[in-house]
Amino acid sequence: MADAAAATTNTTTTSASAIVDDAKDIEKLYEYGERLNDAKDKSQNVKDYEGIIQAAKGSTKEKQLSAQLIPRFFKYFPDLSTSAVDAHLDLCEEEDLGVRVQAIRGLPLFCKDTPEYVSKIVDILAQLLMAEENVERDAVQKALMSLLRQDVKASLSALFKHVESIDESTDETIRDKVLTFIRDKVFPLKAELLKPQEQMERHITELVKKSLRDVTGAEFKMFIDFLKSLTLFGDKAPPERLRELIEIIESQADLDAQFDVLDVDHINRLISCQYIAIPFFMRGATNSNFLNYVHKHIIPVFDKLPEDRKLDLLKNLAESSPYTTPQDARQILPSFVQLLKKYMPRKRTGEEMNFTYVECLLYTFHQLASKAPNASNSLCGYKIVTGQPSDRIGEDFSEQYKDFTERLKCVEELSRATMKKLTQGMDEQNKRMASASDEVKEKIKTEKQNATTGLKTCNNILAMTQPLHKNSPSFIGDKRINLSWKEPVKSAVHSATANAGGKRPASSSQNGSNSHAAKKGRGGGGYQNQLVNRALEGISYGGRSGGRGGRGRGWGGRGRGRGFR
Repeated sequence: MADAAAATTNTTTTSASAIVDDAKDIEKLYEYGERLNDAKDKSQNVKDYEGIIQAAKGSTKEKQLSAQLIPRFFKYFPDLSTSAVDAHLDLCEEEDLGVRVQAIRGLPLFCKDTPEYVSKIVDILAQLLMAEENVERDAVQKALMSLLRQDVKASLSALFKHVESIDESTDETIRDKVLTFIRDKVFPLKAELLKPQEQMERHITELVKKSLRDVTGAEFKMFIDFLKSLTLFGDKAPPERLRELIEIIESQADLDAQFDVLDVDHINRLISCQYIAIPFFMRGATNSNFLNYVHKHIIPVFDKLPEDRKLDLLKNLAESSPYTTPQDARQILPSFVQLLKKYMPRKRTGEEMNFTYVECLLYTFHQLASKAPNASNSLCGYKIVTGQPSDRIGEDFSEQYKDFTERLKCVEELSRATMKKLTQGMDEQNKRMASASDEVKEKIKTEKQNATTGLKTCNNILAMTQPLHKNSPSFIGDKRINLSWKEPVKSAVHSATANAGGKRPASSSQNGSNSHAAKKGRGGGGYQNQLVNRALEGISYGGRSGGRGGRGRGWGGRGRGRGFR
């Protein structure tokens, strides 16, 4: 009993002694700080600063105080910079959360008067974005924002090094955390951070370009959306800036590569990049390289493409065709007419037509033919006179005309029969709706939506086939036809009402960079072509569309592309 009592007394004495020693160490640390604070020539107080650095290995309270004092007086002791930074970084990895947070908050202070440390500290903070505790992660993000405001150029360069690296040693988790930070914290504040504007917008553009060597489809779209939001590439940007953006997209699409129809990764990348480029074609950028690549490499092997990408390609061609040059249109028309005929049967057979394919192909045909009308003479047997030798008026193309018009008639018959079937189906759906349960009603609504889309597709087909029966047709080269997967164009009156306080359409986007995601048939989930094919089940064949929204990591993985679909 006496021994136990003695042991307890010794433990208590030791604990009390430790508390006293700890208090003395804290007091000594405060003295170091006060002397340095009062000193006129602080660089003479080397021993005091060494004591502060040493305290980083002390008790928890010493570490917290040391985390405040090390960066505060850092600039006065360049000879101790290495040991000071190392000690502070050790504090950033301490087990105690309070110590870590205090040390993280102090990191930007190292750069306040020694800007040459910005890159190094940003690099460290980028790695600390992996922190699991919310308060710690918040401290890291605030520290990074502080440094971005101090030196945006050096900070961005250091951050993007974690994104642009394609080495096998690159930590994917850190890279993803840094990308998330850039997307959520940096991009939204571009107007505040990127100053002087033109210089810094150019700097971040170059950083983005370097980062595109190995990206997922979602990452690539994010970067392109950001770039086109910059004043540098805005609506008033000169043509050379648009060319720069298109060249970025073309490079990602690998238009210089030999095409391999078995390379699904390249197919996904090509189709997705072409889709991303369409808004720039609308602004005046050339679609020539994309179009000629598709003409040379894709159309000849169209049958061998994955079924879920064929329609996406045809949609891209349709949407970009209005911006084709007459020279490209003339070159592409022969192979395109062959593809069109392949999907327009000459006679009704058991194997029915894919209506959405035909809608896309007819629309593209009209657009291309409107730019090189007499090129259709030898292809479809027309007699369009322009006064040029290419009219070939003296030659007999009556067989081509007969073949083409027979196909047009067959397409029209199939479209009308399908419209009749869809209309009858909608009548039945209306009858079922009255007595249906809520769950069944939702299913019926979907069926009606599918049927409505199918009717729109068939109406578009009929509108485009009818002018083509003439010997010298007028091709539809404007935007009169609203493609079935596109939202209807709102009238000026409707828009004025909406702007005056009317309800905003659910599909509208707050940001032009995301406008394509809101279009029917282009967003995640139910694509219009899927709706059409379900509506025409038993009539139409093929034509499934792959998801264009969330592409994951398909572009091949690390080394060439993380996945573009």
